[in-house]
Amino acid sequence: MFALMFPGQGAQAVGMANSVLAAFPAARAVMAEVDEALGDSLGISLSTLIADGPEDVLRLTSNAQPALMATSLALVRALETEFGFQTRQAAFMAGHSLGEYSALAAARALALGDCARLLHLRGSAMQAASPPGEGAMASLVGPKVDIAFAEAAAEAGNAIAPCVVANDNNVGNIVISGAKAGVGAAIAWAQAQGARAIPLNVSAPFHSPLMVPAERPMQAALAGVALQAPCVPVYANVTAAPVSDPAMIRELLVRQIAGRVRWRETVLAMAAAGIDAFVEIGPGKTLSGMVKRIAPEARTFNIAEAADLPAFAEAFLTR
Repeated sequence: MFALMFPGQGAQAVGMANSVLAAFPAARAVMAEVDEALGDSLGISLSTLIADGPEDVLRLTSNAQPALMATSLALVRALETEFGFQTRQAAFMAGHSLGEYSALAAARALALGDCARLLHLRGSAMQAASPPGEGAMASLVGPKVDIAFAEAAAEAGNAIAPCVVANDNNVGNIVISGAKAGVGAAIAWAQAQGARAIPLNVSAPFHSPLMVPAERPMQAALAGVALQAPCVPVYANVTAAPVSDPAMIRELLVRQIAGRVRWRETVLAMAAAGIDAFVEIGPGKTLSGMVKRIAPEARTFNIAEAADLPAFAEAFLTR
């Protein structure tokens, strides 16, 4: 059995959808629909921004989030239209942070246009929740960095100012987030214990209590969109468990803004449920790298370029 997984912010790159858009009309239709849904809200069409940049504008949270979703969905729809892929052939779906929205759109729980508008708002709300310079994030890296270590580091930081574990990515790579002073204290604690602590170049302290102000606008926006049960079980970040009830999906998406991304637990849960192959759809190979450290016996496959689609069809759809 295989699962589909969708990347989060940081994977974006100018030109990331160019090959699939050039090759497949279905992919271009996805971009056209997203462009129409967003209208003039970006000041530039999203498809143009993805294709040509500028990179600093694409990197803005409010732009990067819908751009990554649109790129992933362009790949999914091309697979469906050109290679006969049926969404139900995947046993599960999951996404890292904003990637959860991509998974829900791929599983047809969210309409594509609604998903694009939600992600643009989500990025704007998360950016506005914490003034520049007040928050920080850091990656704790090293063989001794497990969840207990990261929680101890965050606790040391939280004694100074808010600091929490934000992304439980895998053993040896866990991200903390919060107020600048709290994260600084957590970094000092981790380094004193012999771990590496790498400050991240991010625009806000995502998945921390400082993001709570972003919950209310997202709650209102989610209440205003049609949401149905996904046709494939989608794992929620904050519970590391599949969710299908639309009301619960809405609640968990709101909680996700300030809550922990339980990616390690999500991969372990899918592997325990019988998943032996994880297919990453979208730019980069970050999630695949995490899977190799969490469930080393599982296969990974990446779909990022037009040439990857027939290779996936041959490997997974013709058996």
